Amino acid sequence: MTQTSSLPIPSTPQPFTPQPIRYVAEDGTPVQDLPAAYTPERLRELHALMLRAREFDRKLITLLRQGRTTFYAQSSGMEATQVGLARSIRVGHDWVWPYYRDHTLGLAMGVPMFELISQCLGSNSDPSRGRQMPHHFAARKQHFVSISSSIASQVPPAAGNAMAQKYLGTDEITVCTFGDGATSEGDWHAGMNMAGAAHAPCLFVCENNQWAISTNLAGQTASETIHIKAKAYGMPGFYVDGNDIVAVMEVCAHAAQWVREGNGPALVECLTYRVGSHSNADADAEKNYRTREEVQEWLDRDPIVRVEKLLEHLGHPIDAEERARLISETHREVDEQVIRAEATGQPDWRIMFEDVYADLPGHLRIQAAELRAEQEGSAK
Repeated sequence: MTQTSSLPIPSTPQPFTPQPIRYVAEDGTPVQDLPAAYTPERLRELHALMLRAREFDRKLITLLRQGRTTFYAQSSGMEATQVGLARSIRVGHDWVWPYYRDHTLGLAMGVPMFELISQCLGSNSDPSRGRQMPHHFAARKQHFVSISSSIASQVPPAAGNAMAQKYLGTDEITVCTFGDGATSEGDWHAGMNMAGAAHAPCLFVCENNQWAISTNLAGQTASETIHIKAKAYGMPGFYVDGNDIVAVMEVCAHAAQWVREGNGPALVECLTYRVGSHSNADADAEKNYRTREEVQEWLDRDPIVRVEKLLEHLGHPIDAEERARLISETHREVDEQVIRAEATGQPDWRIMFEDVYADLPGHLRIQAAELRAEQEGSAK
């Protein structure tokens, strides 16, 4: 089956649309002509990236339940938003200030799975050397700044990063992601206002997954949408179906280029959903604050299934055998990287006193000596 030629031709994404911009309906049928770049081969690649992230999620939850890590926040259901964004920016050139649910974004940007798993396990192979809480990684090569748990704390420094880029005259941009709950924090408003006033090259992306822990969108803001708030800061606000990867890529790529050309910041709201709990600290979301019917409604809008249905519509279906192979490959990759990371052992206690001071201050030398004596005594 081929695309219908009577569909409207894709147009330049417009800000402040009343409904989310979309290219593909839930049943996989295009609602407007797909840009030529979305060949079956490319759609298959995007599908594989999303499925890999989904299965990574499932395997990491298993590690959590086995006690091999202590914290994890799923991104299942949000794969189109994060993979689509990763494919819309210049990885390793632009700078990303993420929020704590962005491991799918990291994977799609090329952050090695080994590094992600090492960080979650806090092993010797962790680039952070076990100093960050699990699932709070950074990636120097990809310009992926360290994740923080403090809600919206990344927004003001992201604005400052973009101001520096403008001052230096680079063609880099800063990408700052956050959940819908972050927009109720003072840091969010301060950062948005600063970026708008400075005309800084910052692309703000709200991954609106409907729930800020146990508070839904209506419970935290009287605004009908997030993107409309961009008007207050003098920037365009784009509204996109975050479960439609074609729409996410088209809108984010347009907004990123608009920012890169010196027009100032922009905000993109991706309407999506987290189908899992907020984190392992929130184990039973359906029982505590949302209904199974609501979750099922969003499961019916699964971004991975939507790509599968689109490929079927285009006459290039992914069969059950191919899907099973992709899942099996991811499970095997995760298992191999876990074994590899655990084999590196745990970081030595001495790292507590390294990497901060060129010359260790006296009081820390005393503490290091006391701890060394304690360690040597316990070893006897």
